[in-house]
Amino acid sequence: MIMCVMLIITIMTTTRTLLLLLIVCFLISPSLATNVTYDGRAIIINGERRVLISGSIHYPRSTPDMWPGLIQKAKEGGLDAIETYIFWNAHEPTKRELEYMKIVLAPLSGFPVWLHQIPGVEMRTDNEIFKAEMQNFTTLIVNMVKNERLFAAQGGPIILAQIENEYGNIMDKYGSAGKRYIQWCANLAETLNIGVPWIMCQQADAPPPMINTCNGFYCDKFTPNRPTSPKMWTENWTGWFQDWGQSKPHRPVEDIAYAVANFFASGGTFQNYYMYHGGTNFGRTSGGPYIVTSYDYDAPLDEYGNIRQPKWGHLEQLHNAIKAMEKVLVYGVANTTNLGAGLTVTKYIANGISDGCFLINANQSTDTNLTYNGKIYFVPSKSISVLPNCEKEVYNTAKVNAPITLIVTKPTESIFNWQWRPEILTTIHEKGSFSNNSLLEQILTTGDTSDFLWYMTRIDLNKFHQYWSKKMKLHVNTKGHIIHAFVNKHFIGSQYAVNGAYEFVFEQTTKMRKGHNYIALLSSTNGLANYGAYFDLQRAGIDGGPVNLIGYGNATINLTSNTWTYKIGLNGEDEKLFLPSQQHNIKWFAGHLPINRPLIWYKTIFEVPEGNDALVLDLQGMGKGYAWVNGHSIGRYWPSFIADDEGCGPCDYRHEYDSNRCRTDCGKPSQRWYHVPRYFTTKGPNTLILFEEFGGDISKISLQKVSSVATTF
Repeated sequence: MIMCVMLIITIMTTTRTLLLLLIVCFLISPSLATNVTYDGRAIIINGERRVLISGSIHYPRSTPDMWPGLIQKAKEGGLDAIETYIFWNAHEPTKRELEYMKIVLAPLSGFPVWLHQIPGVEMRTDNEIFKAEMQNFTTLIVNMVKNERLFAAQGGPIILAQIENEYGNIMDKYGSAGKRYIQWCANLAETLNIGVPWIMCQQADAPPPMINTCNGFYCDKFTPNRPTSPKMWTENWTGWFQDWGQSKPHRPVEDIAYAVANFFASGGTFQNYYMYHGGTNFGRTSGGPYIVTSYDYDAPLDEYGNIRQPKWGHLEQLHNAIKAMEKVLVYGVANTTNLGAGLTVTKYIANGISDGCFLINANQSTDTNLTYNGKIYFVPSKSISVLPNCEKEVYNTAKVNAPITLIVTKPTESIFNWQWRPEILTTIHEKGSFSNNSLLEQILTTGDTSDFLWYMTRIDLNKFHQYWSKKMKLHVNTKGHIIHAFVNKHFIGSQYAVNGAYEFVFEQTTKMRKGHNYIALLSSTNGLANYGAYFDLQRAGIDGGPVNLIGYGNATINLTSNTWTYKIGLNGEDEKLFLPSQQHNIKWFAGHLPINRPLIWYKTIFEVPEGNDALVLDLQGMGKGYAWVNGHSIGRYWPSFIADDEGCGPCDYRHEYDSNRCRTDCGKPSQRWYHVPRYFTTKGPNTLILFEEFGGDISKISLQKVSSVATTF
């Protein structure tokens, strides 16, 4: 088998946000220039039409030592190509400071935060400032790829490129400026002269010669906007992402297989799984807001790189069946016979090539014995039988013969002897970095260098003696996502957004004194907005407030225009408590471990077990926070956020799938286990640092091994 890379140069604003997307092809011999073109039937490689089956694997969501194994398992699973993104914000986290040879743990929301801070910029529209920056980065990446001779025309593996992503879903919101912008994107792509075709997904009016493609759970009914373009499916969602407070999404493999077979039966010739391996949102890279750290996606390869059965095996068998009839699918003529009651037969025929047939039962409740060419075929409800020679069934989408495996965790012998230290709260004494007479937007203020921003002020209640009472109510309007409040050095409460309502009111009664009173509000974000029109205008923090103090007789003192002092980030972040190299300068305490106390740092030294099994931290008992292993951030954790009851229950693959069905683990932590890549560990002592934001029980934490176990059911 040969292999491809699809370089998709794409500005995205989804949970899958990126600038460049690559499809790497296994179908190309290295060093030899390859001619990649297309016609109305298929992608053409060196003069031959090809059926291409691809899968998405994002390099920042796994570690370099995992990449060879992931690619090998993809090849063994019947893939021809790997699709990956090039993340603008990961490679240019600071303007004109480019980073390529390391994994950058910055939010993978596609656009770097500095871009938002340029005066006059408007994202993803006909805005000269934005277009100049997009052109600069896109050109830089393309030139770098050219210099490495990675495009197929240069002898490399990159066979396709995509610019923009799913812009057609939101283009109407931008009016005529959106139409001008998408034409500009097409023009930019053409000027780069990369020697392989360009595509645009979910862009029905993609300008020529861009190939418009389909994204979704089903794309059999998709038709390209020009007869000269092949029918391509660039994102077949194998599952879905998960939010904090939600149960785990799953998509039945029978449904995926049905969708894929139906797509090829209806003339499709390129299909990409999103995701084939989802991986992990390390660091603060999860977007949303509120997308969990795991990006498992219920993919054929799980978060840790293990084969997920029966999904991997059942799809591998489908790929073999489709490949067995590749020639007739790309060169033959399709004839479809409607037998009624949801039954159809699609037959591909061509001179000198074996026929290929699809027996389709679209009925969601009735199995059938379908008679074709004098033979009887049992076709279960909502399933497709594949007959490469139109005689023998070699595959049916609902007849799952692959083994079934379960992912299990087992405790290791690693022992955690914890030390701790509090976050030094100099900020509750109004010690900050700068002041302003307004309540600032958080992300633009922090530049997303931290999830945290302190807002601090003081008020002399002698000036408002008629409103003063021993107990007053602090009222804060915030745009999220989390707030912790202190009055006169005392913690008075926390609150976080739920059910997607990121703008909420925090209100708490607190003791106040005559004279000076100090108010310190710690605002915390949990991922950046990354989808929808004008997503870049979504704000966070106590942006504009108001902040009020309500006293005697419900009289209100408006503090919004007070002098507010600000500090970006935590003192522990400034001291780099998470780095092993800094530990000799830091005093840690042993014994009397604080339990359920907010804003605490914890440290332990541990050793990892030998072997190749993936490792995870079981953080049950903890609240919310951040974890580092040897200075590498393994992500945000939030096991105290319990999943709701939506979507759990019986899962019938015969019903059309959406992401709110077939969920599991309702009533359990949204995420309990957190990937510790062996790439981050050493054979000797390893340092684990936690910052606990809400408060938790550190004694329940353990290091566990993850393995895949075959079952009999």
